[in-house]
Amino acid sequence: MKVIDHINNRKGPLFSFEIVPPPRGRTVQDIFDIINALVPFKPSWIDVTAHSASAYYNERADGTVQRRIYKKRPGTIGICGIIQNRFNIDTVGHLLCNGFTKEETEDALIELNFLGVQNILAVRGDGLNYKKNIAKDRSVNLYASDLVSQMSSIKRGLYLDELSLARPLNFCVGVAGYPEKHFESPSLKQDLFYLKKKVELGAEYIMTQMFFDNQKYFDFVAACRAEGITVPIIPGIKILKTKNQLQSIPSNFYIDLPDELVEEALKNPEHIPAIGIRWAQQQVEGLLKADVPDVHFYIMNDTELVVDVIKKFRQ
Repeated sequence: MKVIDHINNRKGPLFSFEIVPPPRGRTVQDIFDIINALVPFKPSWIDVTAHSASAYYNERADGTVQRRIYKKRPGTIGICGIIQNRFNIDTVGHLLCNGFTKEETEDALIELNFLGVQNILAVRGDGLNYKKNIAKDRSVNLYASDLVSQMSSIKRGLYLDELSLARPLNFCVGVAGYPEKHFESPSLKQDLFYLKKKVELGAEYIMTQMFFDNQKYFDFVAACRAEGITVPIIPGIKILKTKNQLQSIPSNFYIDLPDELVEEALKNPEHIPAIGIRWAQQQVEGLLKADVPDVHFYIMNDTELVVDVIKKFRQ
């Protein structure tokens, strides 16, 4: 089932989750462990993030420097196929602009369709730390709107080349939204301008960046509606777990943490997991009272805290 169908057909609260592929060298058992922990809570769908290749430099014994380019977390398409078919849970595969050509994107969409995956989140992705050489006969999507446009073309059966077996692929496409503004955007209004463009090009729902203050989500939804953006806007939340996250989350995701949360965590660092669980439960309660389309948990690879949060709502 598509994400938009889950939302339109819901008869009660929906909960979805986002995971990241295990690092290189790990096995699919890591995914089995995560999904098995989530199955009792009836996930509406599970997102699987994508990661472009990066350059790593290693100094040899002779003093020369070797550059290697490889993916730190491979396997997004394979993991989507496992979750979709082994666990029969709808899956959202993330596809990126940065680090991938349009041809690679087209191939990925064909593979995901073959595996029965009907949902895609289109994101630009982090900047590359190396220059990728693009062959003259290949092209790239510079922005998420370009990626959405390519997906919309494929939904109409329009491919990059005239393939004899080409046919429309019917994906549900989502895009990212930023309640506290994308860090590269000069203003929230400008950010919403581009978000609306992605919706006009074919995006069917918006998944927000994590936030720790529900009012920022509500204000963001109101601003979107004022700009004529009418698609469902799904709130994404994360559970605070460690003291280090008080610095790493704001610096990595360009968001603010509420003063009340920070002060309590600093006063009681040994109880931060319990504080994070309680805070997240309060957020979920407030979001459910507002009848949000779904509550999306950014769990990465750690299910322990999210299980403690969600079991209150999945008795």
